[in-house]
Amino acid sequence: MFTGIVEETGRVESLKDTGQSIALTVSARLCGRGVKVGDSVAVNGCCLTVVKRSVRSRRTLLGFDLLRETWQRTNLQFAHAGATVNLERSLAASDRLGGHFVTGHIDGMGKITRWEPKGMDWLLDVATPPEVMRYVVFKGSIAVDGISLTVAAVRKRSFQIWIIPHTYDVTALRERRVGDAVNLEADLLAKYVAKLLGKDGAQNEN
Repeated sequence: MFTGIVEETGRVESLKDTGQSIALTVSARLCGRGVKVGDSVAVNGCCLTVVKRSVRSRRTLLGFDLLRETWQRTNLQFAHAGATVNLERSLAASDRLGGHFVTGHIDGMGKITRWEPKGMDWLLDVATPPEVMRYVVFKGSIAVDGISLTVAAVRKRSFQIWIIPHTYDVTALRERRVGDAVNLEADLLAKYVAKLLGKDGAQNEN
Protein backbone atom coordinates (compact mmCIF):
# COMPACT_ATOMS: atom_id res chain seq x y z
CA MET A 1 0.00 0.00 0.00
CA PHE A 2 1.18 3.52 -0.84
CA THR A 3 -0.08 7.08 -0.32
CA GLY A 4 0.75 8.78 -3.62
CA ILE A 5 3.22 11.12 -1.91
CA VAL A 6 6.29 10.71 -4.12
CA GLU A 7 9.45 10.57 -2.02
CA GLU A 8 11.92 11.26 -4.82
CA THR A 9 12.64 10.75 -8.49
CA GLY A 10 14.97 7.98 -9.55
CA ARG A 11 16.80 7.32 -12.78
CA VAL A 12 16.35 4.32 -15.05
CA GLU A 13 19.77 2.70 -15.37
CA SER A 14 18.81 -0.15 -17.68
CA LEU A 15 15.96 -2.13 -19.24
CA LYS A 16 16.58 -5.63 -20.56
CA ASP A 17 14.25 -8.23 -22.03
CA THR A 18 15.28 -11.56 -20.49
CA GLY A 19 12.73 -13.56 -22.44
CA GLN A 20 10.75 -14.33 -19.30
CA SER A 21 10.43 -10.79 -17.98
CA ILE A 22 11.72 -7.26 -18.38
CA ALA A 23 14.61 -6.54 -16.02
CA LEU A 24 14.44 -2.93 -14.83
CA THR A 25 17.19 -1.27 -12.81
CA VAL A 26 16.56 2.09 -11.13
CA SER A 27 18.99 4.19 -9.12
CA ALA A 28 17.69 5.89 -5.98
CA ARG A 29 18.96 7.82 -2.99
CA LEU A 30 16.27 8.18 -0.31
CA CYS A 31 14.20 5.21 -1.45
CA GLY A 32 17.23 2.95 -1.33
CA ARG A 33 17.49 3.37 2.43
CA GLY A 34 16.16 0.46 4.41
CA VAL A 35 14.84 -1.28 1.30
CA LYS A 36 15.73 -4.95 0.97
CA VAL A 37 15.07 -7.70 -1.54
CA GLY A 38 11.38 -8.65 -1.39
CA ASP A 39 10.17 -5.16 -0.47
CA SER A 40 7.68 -3.22 -2.59
CA VAL A 41 8.47 0.10 -4.26
CA ALA A 42 6.13 2.14 -6.45
CA VAL A 43 7.81 3.11 -9.72
CA ASN A 44 5.67 5.64 -11.60
CA GLY A 45 2.86 4.38 -9.40
CA CYS A 46 3.37 0.73 -10.31
CA CYS A 47 3.96 -1.59 -7.35
CA LEU A 48 7.11 -3.59 -8.06
CA THR A 49 9.07 -6.09 -5.96
CA VAL A 50 12.76 -5.50 -5.37
CA VAL A 51 14.67 -8.57 -6.64
CA LYS A 52 18.18 -7.10 -6.54
CA ARG A 53 19.88 -4.40 -4.51
CA SER A 54 23.39 -2.98 -4.70
CA VAL A 55 25.15 0.26 -3.83
CA ARG A 56 27.08 2.45 -6.25
CA SER A 57 28.71 5.57 -4.80
CA ARG A 58 25.91 7.42 -2.98
CA ARG A 59 23.10 5.80 -4.93
CA THR A 60 21.34 2.47 -4.47
CA LEU A 61 20.55 0.34 -7.50
CA LEU A 62 17.19 -1.41 -7.24
CA GLY A 63 16.40 -4.25 -9.61
CA PHE A 64 12.86 -5.30 -10.59
CA ASP A 65 11.37 -7.98 -12.85
CA LEU A 66 8.36 -6.73 -14.87
CA LEU A 67 5.83 -9.25 -16.11
CA ARG A 68 4.38 -8.79 -19.61
CA GLU A 69 1.07 -7.67 -18.09
CA THR A 70 2.85 -4.88 -16.21
CA TRP A 71 4.90 -3.96 -19.26
CA GLN A 72 1.86 -3.69 -21.53
CA ARG A 73 -0.38 -1.88 -19.05
CA THR A 74 2.04 0.82 -17.85
CA ASN A 75 4.17 3.59 -19.31
CA LEU A 76 7.30 1.76 -18.19
CA GLN A 77 7.22 0.29 -21.70
CA PHE A 78 8.26 3.74 -22.95
CA ALA A 79 11.06 4.19 -20.41
CA HIS A 80 14.72 4.26 -21.41
CA ALA A 81 18.09 4.54 -19.74
CA GLY A 82 18.35 7.99 -18.20
CA ALA A 83 14.59 8.49 -17.86
CA THR A 84 13.24 9.90 -14.61
CA VAL A 85 10.65 7.92 -12.63
CA ASN A 86 8.66 8.63 -9.48
CA LEU A 87 9.55 6.51 -6.45
CA GLU A 88 7.72 5.77 -3.21
CA ARG A 89 8.42 3.13 -0.60
CA SER A 90 5.48 1.17 0.77
CA LEU A 91 3.50 2.67 3.64
CA ALA A 92 4.56 1.79 7.17
CA ALA A 93 1.81 1.37 9.77
CA SER A 94 3.21 4.30 11.77
CA ASP A 95 3.36 6.71 8.80
CA ARG A 96 1.05 9.62 8.11
CA LEU A 97 -1.36 9.12 5.22
CA GLY A 98 -0.60 12.34 3.37
CA GLY A 99 -2.33 11.46 0.09
CA HIS A 100 -4.89 8.69 -0.37
CA PHE A 101 -4.85 4.89 -0.45
CA VAL A 102 -2.88 3.84 -3.54
CA THR A 103 -2.41 0.13 -4.23
CA GLY A 104 0.15 0.41 -7.02
CA HIS A 105 -2.09 -1.60 -9.36
CA ILE A 106 -2.35 0.47 -12.53
CA ASP A 107 -5.83 0.58 -14.10
CA GLY A 108 -4.71 1.97 -17.44
CA MET A 109 -2.75 4.66 -19.22
CA GLY A 110 -3.86 8.18 -19.97
CA LYS A 111 -2.44 10.62 -22.49
CA ILE A 112 -1.41 14.18 -21.71
CA THR A 113 -3.36 16.56 -23.97
CA ARG A 114 -2.55 19.81 -22.19
CA TRP A 115 0.44 20.68 -20.01
CA GLU A 116 1.23 24.33 -19.54
CA PRO A 117 2.16 26.89 -16.89
CA LYS A 118 -0.59 29.05 -15.46
CA GLY A 119 0.87 31.74 -13.23
CA MET A 120 2.83 29.95 -10.50
CA ASP A 121 1.06 26.65 -11.15
CA TRP A 122 0.72 24.17 -14.02
CA LEU A 123 -2.41 22.91 -15.75
CA LEU A 124 -2.61 19.24 -16.73
CA ASP A 125 -5.29 17.62 -18.91
CA VAL A 126 -5.30 13.85 -19.30
CA ALA A 127 -7.31 11.91 -21.89
CA THR A 128 -8.52 8.80 -20.10
CA PRO A 129 -9.89 5.40 -21.18
CA PRO A 130 -13.55 4.72 -20.26
CA GLU A 131 -12.68 1.94 -17.79
CA VAL A 132 -10.82 4.50 -15.66
CA MET A 133 -12.89 7.58 -16.48
CA ARG A 134 -15.99 6.06 -14.89
CA TYR A 135 -14.36 6.36 -11.45
CA VAL A 136 -13.17 9.96 -11.86
CA VAL A 137 -15.20 12.57 -9.96
CA PHE A 138 -14.84 16.29 -9.33
CA LYS A 139 -12.64 16.92 -6.26
CA GLY A 140 -11.93 13.20 -6.03
CA SER A 141 -8.52 11.58 -5.82
CA ILE A 142 -6.59 9.89 -8.61
CA ALA A 143 -3.00 8.68 -8.87
CA VAL A 144 -1.12 9.91 -11.95
CA ASP A 145 2.27 8.22 -12.30
CA GLY A 146 1.93 7.41 -8.63
CA ILE A 147 1.20 10.99 -7.54
CA SER A 148 -1.88 11.54 -5.39
CA LEU A 149 -3.75 14.38 -7.09
CA THR A 150 -7.13 16.07 -6.79
CA VAL A 151 -9.40 16.25 -9.84
CA ALA A 152 -10.21 19.89 -10.71
CA ALA A 153 -12.55 19.27 -13.65
CA VAL A 154 -14.21 16.28 -15.29
CA ARG A 155 -15.11 15.98 -18.96
CA LYS A 156 -16.54 13.09 -20.95
CA ARG A 157 -13.19 11.59 -21.95
CA SER A 158 -10.68 13.48 -19.83
CA PHE A 159 -10.00 15.17 -16.52
CA GLN A 160 -8.03 18.23 -15.46
CA ILE A 161 -5.65 18.79 -12.58
CA TRP A 162 -3.79 21.80 -11.19
CA ILE A 163 -0.18 21.11 -10.27
CA ILE A 164 1.49 23.25 -7.62
CA PRO A 165 5.17 24.26 -7.99
CA HIS A 166 6.33 21.80 -5.30
CA THR A 167 4.78 18.82 -7.09
CA TYR A 168 6.23 19.99 -10.39
CA ASP A 169 9.71 20.33 -8.90
CA VAL A 170 9.92 17.04 -6.99
CA THR A 171 8.25 14.62 -9.43
CA ALA A 172 8.86 13.32 -12.93
CA LEU A 173 6.00 15.51 -14.21
CA ARG A 174 8.61 18.18 -14.91
CA GLU A 175 9.87 16.02 -17.79
CA ARG A 176 6.49 15.16 -19.26
CA ARG A 177 5.26 16.57 -22.56
CA VAL A 178 1.95 16.71 -24.43
CA GLY A 179 1.39 13.29 -25.96
CA ASP A 180 3.19 11.38 -23.22
CA ALA A 181 1.51 8.42 -21.53
CA VAL A 182 0.89 8.46 -17.78
CA ASN A 183 -0.08 5.64 -15.44
CA LEU A 184 -3.51 5.98 -13.86
CA GLU A 185 -4.94 4.35 -10.76
CA ALA A 186 -8.51 5.23 -9.83
CA ASP A 187 -9.55 5.71 -6.22
CA LEU A 188 -9.88 2.33 -4.51
CA LEU A 189 -12.97 3.43 -2.59
CA ALA A 190 -14.72 4.34 -5.85
CA LYS A 191 -14.10 0.83 -7.18
CA TYR A 192 -15.57 -0.80 -4.09
CA VAL A 193 -18.65 1.42 -4.19
CA ALA A 194 -19.17 0.57 -7.87
CA LYS A 195 -18.80 -3.14 -7.09
CA LEU A 196 -21.27 -3.00 -4.20
CA LEU A 197 -23.79 -1.15 -6.36
CA GLY A 198 -23.31 -3.63 -9.20
CA LYS A 199 -22.10 -0.90 -11.56
CA ASP A 200 -18.57 -2.07 -12.22
CA GLY A 201 -19.45 -4.00 -15.36
CA ALA A 202 -18.41 -7.31 -13.82
CA GLN A 203 -20.57 -10.41 -13.58
CA ASN A 204 -21.75 -11.20 -10.05
CA GLU A 205 -20.72 -14.66 -8.89
CA ASN A 206 -23.19 -16.98 -7.15
